[in-house]
Amino acid sequence: MFLHTDPKRHFSRPSKNAVPIRILTGAEWTSKKNGLAKLTVDWAKNAGFKAASGQFCLIPGNDGSISQVLFGIGSGQGQGKSMLHAKLARVLPSGTYVLVGERSDPAMDQLAWAMGGYSFDLYRERKHASPKLAAPKNSSAEFLAQAVFLTRDLINTPANDMGPDAMEAAFRKLSTFHKAKTTVIKGDALLKKNFPMVHAVGRASDQAPRVLDLKWGNAKHRKITLVGKGVTFDTGGLNIKPGGSMALMKKDMGGAANVMGLAHMIMAAKLPVRLRLIVGAVENSISGNAFRPGDILNSRKGLTVEIGNTDAEGRLVLGDCLAWADEEKPDLLLDMATLTGAARVALGPDLPPYYTNVDEFSSLLDGQAMSINDPLWRMPLWDPYQSMLSSKIANVNHISSGGFAGSITAALFLSRFVENAKTWAHFDIFGWVPSEKPWAPIGGEAQGIRALFEVIKTTS
Repeated sequence: MFLHTDPKRHFSRPSKNAVPIRILTGAEWTSKKNGLAKLTVDWAKNAGFKAASGQFCLIPGNDGSISQVLFGIGSGQGQGKSMLHAKLARVLPSGTYVLVGERSDPAMDQLAWAMGGYSFDLYRERKHASPKLAAPKNSSAEFLAQAVFLTRDLINTPANDMGPDAMEAAFRKLSTFHKAKTTVIKGDALLKKNFPMVHAVGRASDQAPRVLDLKWGNAKHRKITLVGKGVTFDTGGLNIKPGGSMALMKKDMGGAANVMGLAHMIMAAKLPVRLRLIVGAVENSISGNAFRPGDILNSRKGLTVEIGNTDAEGRLVLGDCLAWADEEKPDLLLDMATLTGAARVALGPDLPPYYTNVDEFSSLLDGQAMSINDPLWRMPLWDPYQSMLSSKIANVNHISSGGFAGSITAALFLSRFVENAKTWAHFDIFGWVPSEKPWAPIGGEAQGIRALFEVIKTTS
């Protein structure tokens, strides 16, 4: 199996002994027709239960066991309301539970439960058994949860155990599981195969840089290509980060982790597409042969690139990988990267920006993102800002002058490496949950891939 954390531990078969969970809006709670016994209502009121958003109350049975759980969702409106019950998978005592009443989307209920119950326990013993949701087997909920767990596991694993070697191993496991074909271009072979920027970024590490390439599906089907930034740790290079900024840089391979999760969704669903997955796996380290500010790098595209700051390495890795992906003229080309702090300044950690010039694709994606609580926000590829990337001695500088519009100019830099794909979109994700959500503990996160999967599924 390609997973460390398996979502199956959060589910059980339907059982007559499962404790019912009743989800109530505030209006339903105050209604005299809510179907609850007076003794139950009196107990919950005395416990302070008001069906506020995220509030829950354990109702005892005559033998002292839990007879049912009341869970409040407030008004029942707004982003994420359909996933609020996910927190119960972390806070309820061990046992088997079942959601009662009419549920609009049982698969979403199961996925939310798994996402809320996720815990990264690779380096510690799990304290207690997870509460289980009694539910019929649902293949879509299962493989979607697997993809989220894969993404989170990869990001949460520290860099001493998730360097380029380990990322390649995880990539190969995923490929083997789905019987896909994988090739790897590694070390100095990158120069021979014309990936000079990938090589430059990763050559200072004691683990060689590499490009990972997976192909799956019928070559006659629509070509979907995913590209991920796999910087397994980012010191900032010679423009070294301060300690506080370096602390979370194990997550700088979050783009690679997310496209691997999305690839699993596509292959597990057996969508009628020709899938290609490309990851540039490198460590941005420091040694005597590290690339320098002011260097001029060649690129696969043929553009010469002036290095303005070695801490903006991800777009260099993506540039070569995107140029390679673009050469076969895919129908849809998507790249994901934990690329800029500017994106977090603009939209915060929970709302990743994305860039595309294809309005039809954007419209489909926005609709799916809102409906399944996988938020994204389209930002402009503002062409007049191309001038901020000007260089006096090369074709382009890879960072902007003046510090303005950092996420936009990073996207504009990447756009120079894409010209043949029918649709291209770039996602500047955070890949991390800094404060606990009902459906996510603090740690690595899958962002945007559930929405992207729905778009790919509905258009394939």
